[in-house]
Amino acid sequence: MNTLKKRLVASLAMLTMITAAMSAQYAPAGDKIKTKWAENIDVNNVWAEYPRPIMQRDAWQNLNGLWQYAITNRGAATPSAYDGEILVPFCIESSLSGVGKRVAENQELWYRRSFTVPKSWKGSNVMLNFGAVDWRADVWINGIKVGSHTGGYTAFGFDITAALNAGGENVIDVRVYDGTDSGYQPRGKQVRNPQGIWYTQVTGIWQTVWLEPVSATHVQRVKATADIDNHTIDFAVEATGCKQGTVTEVRVLEGAKVVAEGKSINGCPIVVAMPADAKLWSPDSPFLYDVQVTLKSGGKQVDKVKSYVAMRKVSAKRDANGIVRMQLNNADLFNFGPLDQGWWPDGLYTAPSYEALIYDLEKTKEWGFNMIRKHVKVEPELWYTYCDKIGILVWQDMPSGDRNPRWQMHQYFDGEEMVRSEESEANYRKEWQEIVEQFSTHPCINVWVPFNEAWGQFKCPEIAAWTKKMDPTRLVNPASGGNFYTCGDIIDLHNYPGPAMYLYDAQRVNVLGEYGGIGYPVKDHLWNDQNNWGYVKFNSSKEVTDQYEEYAMQLLNLVARGFSAAVYTQTTDVEMEVNGFMTYDRKVVKMDEKRIRAINQQLVHSLDKQ
Repeated sequence: MNTLKKRLVASLAMLTMITAAMSAQYAPAGDKIKTKWAENIDVNNVWAEYPRPIMQRDAWQNLNGLWQYAITNRGAATPSAYDGEILVPFCIESSLSGVGKRVAENQELWYRRSFTVPKSWKGSNVMLNFGAVDWRADVWINGIKVGSHTGGYTAFGFDITAALNAGGENVIDVRVYDGTDSGYQPRGKQVRNPQGIWYTQVTGIWQTVWLEPVSATHVQRVKATADIDNHTIDFAVEATGCKQGTVTEVRVLEGAKVVAEGKSINGCPIVVAMPADAKLWSPDSPFLYDVQVTLKSGGKQVDKVKSYVAMRKVSAKRDANGIVRMQLNNADLFNFGPLDQGWWPDGLYTAPSYEALIYDLEKTKEWGFNMIRKHVKVEPELWYTYCDKIGILVWQDMPSGDRNPRWQMHQYFDGEEMVRSEESEANYRKEWQEIVEQFSTHPCINVWVPFNEAWGQFKCPEIAAWTKKMDPTRLVNPASGGNFYTCGDIIDLHNYPGPAMYLYDAQRVNVLGEYGGIGYPVKDHLWNDQNNWGYVKFNSSKEVTDQYEEYAMQLLNLVARGFSAAVYTQTTDVEMEVNGFMTYDRKVVKMDEKRIRAINQQLVHSLDKQ
């Protein structure tokens, strides 16, 4: 064995020993309540699922696991020593990170780990991908800076090929800054002093990190737009490194059968003709077609990705009584579901595992809902794919940020709006555009929500029109419960605790974007023993279920008067809030599931044609 091979063997052996030692030392931090999935964390196999099923390649390498971390003053040099280990992809403030520390607004968080590139990837370019990092990330490979990204909710990646050590060990350094509520950036409900409806801050890597080999010419994005009226699907395939004459091929499959296909060159869109009897996607029948996208150059395949698509249409139309209704596939459909915040007592923004992530979705479906409002947060791509698979419509909020404008309740707003700085507005537009572009191929999403209430609301008519221009295939809810403007497709009222229609717009879809909030603190399943709250509070499952049914019947009576959708607060308890269907640790369902399913199904089918 030559000297180089001996050094490599010794290096790998040392790395294995360090990893084993780190694994033995890992333990969740703190003494807060935890979910059952937290008990089965394997640091060598955490979040092992391929993270981007909407555009999937066969070869990849997961970089989740134990990394080194350090907290430094903002602007300090790369650390010469580290504070300990952190379990990626859990944010540093979370229990499951193994750290449980908060990062101050004048500090930065550093990450480091080593990796080797598989020999089978020789000749390929290597992409380093991040599911999401909150908020600004700067990345180095072997001391060479490879890129930066701002935005805590969208995926990004860098081609790191030129920075790699050929055939040897490589080192990643990631520096993160997140000002949370001291800055203007979108942050949802994160604050540095959590209380009431405001929760613990989230800093750093909170979704999967992974490597994948690609050719110099490769697919970057696949956007599919179905047209059920004309029986077509429009595929826009974005690729990099394409030479003149590069061929893009698309195949749509039902099982092993090819039902449609098309080709183009030079990046032209591909419109494929679907069968007249193509299967439509809906919550009751969420059928997905498989998709294969191939790039060919000089007659040879240079890249291939797998995806999927659904035939479905989102629209609005007046019914026989002149009420503007939400429609799916040209039929009225009452959208009804919970406000889903996507927080976890042990992982904060990050579910402990894939099984935990989809548990909330399965329960939502079991309870008879057909929709979720994803509240001022964005989930990992796998969450939306599961909604696609089991048939749950999604109203996607833009995470709120900056500061609040003046409120003018229960009437159309005619006062002065908030004025953002140029930097703040540019950042809002950048991040919202990235969210819309990343998730617009998912058939589950049927409504975009640029603002929640008046939280950071600005230039509302302009932002609503811009959102509609970015994606004309969905409805735009300009401000859920916010200052009301005559713009967008929807007017959205919030009322607690019971449902109420205090404003009506005959030109748009009328919805109740939030109501309920029935509180029930369950002993031994609380984030804190004191200061827990709901909009109303009870002390038993029967009392809570009775009140839920009463509000649901009131809502049912308002459907005929004009409501076309409603959102109940909320899926789970979150920190100090105890108004969930489930406790924060997901160990107790607080209502009678059979009773709530029965009344929910009445609402979901309230607009069905007889």
